[in-house]
Amino acid sequence: MAIKSNNSDVTVMGGGITYYSGISNFKVVAVNPNLKELHEIGVNYKTEPSYDINFGGEDFIKLVFWLKNEDLTTSLEILVSSTEKASKTGKPLWINNIGQSSYSDNTPTDNPNMTWWKEEGTHKCVKGEDTLIAFTQAWANVANGEEVRYDTISKIAKGDVAEIKALIKLLDTNEVRVLVGVRQADTGKTYQSVYTKFFGRITPVRDDLFAKKLNDGYNSFKAEFPGNLQWGPHTPEINTVQPDAAPVLSLDESEDWS
Repeated sequence: MAIKSNNSDVTVMGGGITYYSGISNFKVVAVNPNLKELHEIGVNYKTEPSYDINFGGEDFIKLVFWLKNEDLTTSLEILVSSTEKASKTGKPLWINNIGQSSYSDNTPTDNPNMTWWKEEGTHKCVKGEDTLIAFTQAWANVANGEEVRYDTISKIAKGDVAEIKALIKLLDTNEVRVLVGVRQADTGKTYQSVYTKFFGRITPVRDDLFAKKLNDGYNSFKAEFPGNLQWGPHTPEINTVQPDAAPVLSLDESEDWS
């Protein structure tokens, strides 16, 4: 007999890939890396990645932030373009230097009902800019009311991410709190996914704000994740095979039952 056994609680080759889900702290280690840079952070791509994407007939740049903790290296994707963002009714989204944003037909500074709006840096927001700012605010731990903006947002929307790369070096000890889930593509491939509707600070821990956003009816997460949001190896949902229902017999008076 020749059997190389292991204890049952040891993970071995052939047992499948371990996926993770829930909320956890992550460092940001790269944005839009080339193939060499991907290999340096342990991501084994075989070809140079492309960050140009066409979605719904519109060209976007895909900002791919690589996040890492002791369990997982995964990516967070934000689509940005040079097109201004607007509501379904055509109202433009405005944003300012402290990350305030609001849909309004006119400049918020001209709206007497928006006295809370800070004028500095007010401009029409391009698609994806608001998500990028929200992510940066949590990652850089910017206090409410303090400045959070990118000087080169027009370049970022065209794929020049030098300003973000510089920020990664500056914030090398910072972490951001994100919700990770597991999704299955139409091809059947399973992959990790990061929620982009809310990002958390490391302190104070406010996971209730993730739950509030998830439950508001507009910001669902199309991935599997634990209901208690606790971090750990992912337990997939199991769809059991149901037996066919027994046929329902109907009595037809025209049939001969004698």
